[in-house]
Amino acid sequence: MVSEYGLKLAVHLITTHFGNIVANVCENLLRKGPLTLDQLIRFTELKREQVKNSLLVLVQHNCVQPFQNQQQQDAAKTEYMALFDNILHRPRFPKFLDIVSRKLDDECVELLDGLLRNGRLTLQQMADRASEGKENPVAIDVVRESLCKLLAGQYVERCPAPEPVLFPVVEETTTRKRGAKSAKIFQPPLTIEQRVLEVSVAGESIRFSLTADTGFNADRETNSDDCPMTSVEDAVKEELTPWRANFEEFMRHLRHKALIENVRTRLDEGAATILSAILDATRTAERKVKVQNSVPLSLEAIFTEVVKSENGRTMTIDRVKASLVQLGCPSRVPDDSYTIDLKNIIELARNDEVESIVLKRYGPYAYRMFRLLSKANCFLETDKIAESTLVEKKEAPRLLHGLWKDNYLHMEKLQVMASKQSRFVMWKVNKPQLWDYVLDEMYHAALNLNLRLGLEQEKDVELLSVPLDKINESKSLQKKFERRRRVRLLLGSSLMKLDDALMLFHDF
Repeated sequence: MVSEYGLKLAVHLITTHFGNIVANVCENLLRKGPLTLDQLIRFTELKREQVKNSLLVLVQHNCVQPFQNQQQQDAAKTEYMALFDNILHRPRFPKFLDIVSRKLDDECVELLDGLLRNGRLTLQQMADRASEGKENPVAIDVVRESLCKLLAGQYVERCPAPEPVLFPVVEETTTRKRGAKSAKIFQPPLTIEQRVLEVSVAGESIRFSLTADTGFNADRETNSDDCPMTSVEDAVKEELTPWRANFEEFMRHLRHKALIENVRTRLDEGAATILSAILDATRTAERKVKVQNSVPLSLEAIFTEVVKSENGRTMTIDRVKASLVQLGCPSRVPDDSYTIDLKNIIELARNDEVESIVLKRYGPYAYRMFRLLSKANCFLETDKIAESTLVEKKEAPRLLHGLWKDNYLHMEKLQVMASKQSRFVMWKVNKPQLWDYVLDEMYHAALNLNLRLGLEQEKDVELLSVPLDKINESKSLQKKFERRRRVRLLLGSSLMKLDDALMLFHDF
């Protein structure tokens, strides 16, 4: 469930990029869930044509997914579902472009930039865009080559089914024998959004294939040496197939980067090098972004991958073993393979982020007590906390109460009936609940920064029309121009850092 400030942030981003009418449609989808066209018209109080055009814009930019909701007795109805995560990805487009610029050439970056700016594009539309402003049009074969490189890295994917059919969930009615072997770990039911995305996304062989029907895929493996098109029909299909940026792959890259940086800060450069090598070797084997453990690898496979990097060439196999122990992954006896608990690294990074907030907001004494409770992960009594953190017993209740009042701690009052009645106040860090609260605070902060950035852009807007030579001649104009530049730079960098923390709690 998305928090209130998360919804407000998403609506603000859509308003900034597409205007109030499109934002009105998107807000109703975010707040009320999947809706039909008639329901949207009723809730938004807009004309049918306005709602239709707004939906087309949102679908074009991958912010809404239409699907047919097939109930048991009703006919299939087309409903529209807002994709909250995709909306939040929009300010991250510069990060996505930076990832590709480090891996591929400028032509691939330009092609991806077009997909991020314009949403879904066909091969012909990509070629037309690449030819804009140039004397000689760019050959479609050149664009096709860049698209193949992006598909090989899974940075671009074939657009999902336009209106996948969502059938009712069929509950299992078969009886199972009781016992340890028949017991299954409880899995929470998938949300409607997860179910729709699951049925809409094509299989790996089609999703990253340039022409699935002819066998021409991202790795350029074909049935013949010169890769001929089997028919004119296949060539037409290729040019009309819509493509989009694969946000999942970019978020995987950003998650891996966050994991490596956290290990580098918390442990050392050697452990970060080992983790980076393992993640690079198993990237294609990961089926989702939030994997809890890395794919098992043997020591030989890890060492082979480590020595490919510049930092890893100086390492011996004993050094690699020591770093694996640092990362908390002893070898598995059956096949002598190693796997790293990635979920634990993310949790440690979240703890560090929250602790830094407590330190800045409440001071070192409150920070010490919060850190003790966070590590203990159980209820502790007030006097015990004060003794363990060397905080005065009179000061400790006030600081703990302040943390509890701001939702950073959970409090329970315990009354013991013995020869003498005693009352104790117990404190604990409820991490799942705290992380949700911190995430909502980050949404709020991101919304305020975006609003302030928009306000600063509107101020002194007349400076943009003043010629540069006149600005250089006037000291007052120079000060205004420099102030505008510094404020925008400060707000922009603050938003980028805040987004890194936001991804840590929401996407990773």
